[in-house]
Amino acid sequence: MTVVIPASIQRVLVTGGAGFIGGAVVRRLLRESRTRVFNLDKLSYASDLSSIEQQLTALREAACSASDESRHQLLQVDLLDAEATKMAVQKSDPDLVLHLAAESHVDRSIDGPAAFLESNVTGTFHLLQAVLAHWHALPLERQRSFRLLHISTDEVFGSLGPEGRFEETTPYDPRSPYAASKAASDHLVRAWHHTYGLPVVLTNCTNNYGPWQFPEKLIPVVILKALAGEQIPLYGDGANVRDWLYVEDHVDALLLAATCGEIGRSYCVGGYGEKTNKQVVEMICTLMDKMRPDGSPHARLIKLVADRPGHDRRYAIDSTRISTELGWKPKHDFSKGLEATVSWYIDHLEWCMRVRDRSGYGGERIGLMSVGGG
Repeated sequence: MTVVIPASIQRVLVTGGAGFIGGAVVRRLLRESRTRVFNLDKLSYASDLSSIEQQLTALREAACSASDESRHQLLQVDLLDAEATKMAVQKSDPDLVLHLAAESHVDRSIDGPAAFLESNVTGTFHLLQAVLAHWHALPLERQRSFRLLHISTDEVFGSLGPEGRFEETTPYDPRSPYAASKAASDHLVRAWHHTYGLPVVLTNCTNNYGPWQFPEKLIPVVILKALAGEQIPLYGDGANVRDWLYVEDHVDALLLAATCGEIGRSYCVGGYGEKTNKQVVEMICTLMDKMRPDGSPHARLIKLVADRPGHDRRYAIDSTRISTELGWKPKHDFSKGLEATVSWYIDHLEWCMRVRDRSGYGGERIGLMSVGGG
């Protein structure tokens, strides 16, 4: 699916553009549009520009234009700095803002919730204030076409039973510090639309996976543990269900929502790839047996460990609205997308080790703090 960026969108501000999903968005904009991309990122432990640098190199080698290099500009800014955020918005002068910057790892939010409140709530507030001032100052024609897309998560809806799926009208019921901070940011974005008229669109997505994901999330963790012959931790009974969405399918949805979605409306984005965590881990082990048979059977490394505190049982998304209104549908079957992802990580082990070493994260388990415990 190729999403055509309207000619009115000349300058795009992507917050969190050095992250996993944000980086995929930036690469797509550089590859399939002529927009100038301003990448606002504080360059935290999970940030990495390698994929964007690789994309820029590919564009140069394809002789697209030497000017492609200037189409991407990094703005190293922490949204907690209100003045720096304001200046970044002024400098980028965007026609479209894609807000992906967020602390996003549930386990980390259990150990240190303050960073999630600061980044996801206060940071979003500062961005909204800066973008509102920018929007008010635009000429009328640019005001009419301007939008801010706020990217959120299905975790704001809480936990599902064995039946049903989340949809746009599902009441919010966040269960983790991460989910609560994202729910708060969603409410802020809606309030700035209803109170001040800021033209916003929101999306809530399921678990993303694919190349270039920081190796602390489930799928890359399992791949790297299997490659190293280390114990693969499986939380609780392994029966928690997640709906998996390939990152490039998510980028399709985001750009459609940003350019064609109805202002003030939200869109749920799911991959129709529901699997228990146990199924995902076993599928990875089977793929590893095929790709790295010397370590077989990799399933012998799986070990049930104490569950995450407050671990939601099941997530699933009903994507009917974005499918019927905007024509979106995922292109990647989970089994094929997972195989491509496992192969990518095997081929990019050096990158994984480099970003882990730089971040100080060595693959150890985090998120063990329980209520009243240390």
